[in-house]
Amino acid sequence: MSLFLLFLSAFGAATLLPLQSEAVLLGLLVQGEQSEVLLIAVASLGNILGSCVNWYLGLKIEHYKNKKWFPVSADKMLKAQKTYQKYGYWSLLLSWVPIIGDPITLIAGLLKENLVRFLLMVSIAKIGRYLFVYAAFAMF
Repeated sequence: MSLFLLFLSAFGAATLLPLQSEAVLLGLLVQGEQSEVLLIAVASLGNILGSCVNWYLGLKIEHYKNKKWFPVSADKMLKAQKTYQKYGYWSLLLSWVPIIGDPITLIAGLLKENLVRFLLMVSIAKIGRYLFVYAAFAMF
């Protein structure tokens, strides 16, 4: 059950939901009941798949941008697109960063970033983040 909760928290944290999977991971590391490798793998998989949801939503979001209820103004969408185009897929290495990471993955979908390249860059970022959390935990 704890692995499932870790997966859900990591998945949700990668979407636009305000969740913190690092706290769940640290709690499970402190308990010491599961392999560290398994915990990092589950958290990483959940987080990467959550980012894939954002990418997919980005692919489909353009159909709704002219609706009154659409939460992002056309100016902000254009600014985000220009920023992504300026830095390209390398900006996906920041997909782990709170607040800016989730929108980057959404914009990548909007700009039809290649899924394989998206997965590679996001995987590096997300796995790297959880390895850093583990390394910080292991130091204490």
